[in-house]
Amino acid sequence: MTAISSPCVKLCQLDATTRLCQGCGRSLDEIGRWSRLSEAERRAIMARLTERLVHKHDRSLPPKL
Repeated sequence: MTAISSPCVKLCQLDATTRLCQGCGRSLDEIGRWSRLSEAERRAIMARLTERLVHKHDRSLPPKL
């Protein structure tokens, strides 16, 4: 069995405004579906997480889901 790719950094707390995890940048929906996503779907989400985390303090930009 292979390990599931995960961006989790064990800092699991949702931002009240963006509704994104402050540790990894995923939405609650993404976190809940993570184990059921294909590896390609997980990698596509992970490719967007850095941008989400960089812009999480800029409230003028909506989070990119």
